[in-house]
Amino acid sequence: MNVFYLPEIPPGDITLNEEESVHAVKVLRLKEKDPVTLVDGKGHLIEGEIITAHPKKCRIKVLIIKEEFGKKYYRLHLAVAPTKNSDRMEWLVEKGTEIGWDEFTPLSCRYSERKQMNIGRLEKVAVAAMKQSLKAYLPVIHEMIPFDTFVSGNFKGKKFIAHCVPGEKPHLFNLIRQNEDILVLIGPEGDFSPDEITFAKQHGFQEISLGSSRLRTETAALAAVHTIALCNEIRNEI
Repeated sequence: MNVFYLPEIPPGDITLNEEESVHAVKVLRLKEKDPVTLVDGKGHLIEGEIITAHPKKCRIKVLIIKEEFGKKYYRLHLAVAPTKNSDRMEWLVEKGTEIGWDEFTPLSCRYSERKQMNIGRLEKVAVAAMKQSLKAYLPVIHEMIPFDTFVSGNFKGKKFIAHCVPGEKPHLFNLIRQNEDILVLIGPEGDFSPDEITFAKQHGFQEISLGSSRLRTETAALAAVHTIALCNEIRNEI
């Protein structure tokens, strides 16, 4: 299945932008009457067929429009202190988008080794992952923000912080309820500082465990995404 991305879906026939037109006509060698699928990142999935295979302005006839395609009934916001290696963050954005999350915020923490992120690059990774996994919702990738500023902000839903400090902490799996909005904080490779953990708890964040293994930052983040998705899928089936 050939999936293309168009942020705004106009009425009537659709013309792909130059980048997607080149990919369709030059790379995939699609031609007139070939079927295609489009997503807008806002819940619309469109099935159509090519009517003009132009390498710069490929036109598509709309056959079917599906609204709220693959809609989840919970929202997941993950805030993560980026790793020194940016490739690992790109991997996280790719896999998190494939499994299903709604927002991603890079955090600047006391022990952070990376203070800047290429948000444009992460957005491109998310678009590619959305198309590859046949999703119609594109996660929002926010600019990096200081830990204290983010944590003290408003969020309607459950708030969790995962860290490696020893102590009794409930597993995230046991705290998830169906269709609840969730925010999870994941620390840097040096973990959150004691002051950051205390500050988060003072602002309503609950400490959680993601298992007995000591996980790398991107692994912990993806484990949280998968756990929340799995809990919602299981409980929706019951």
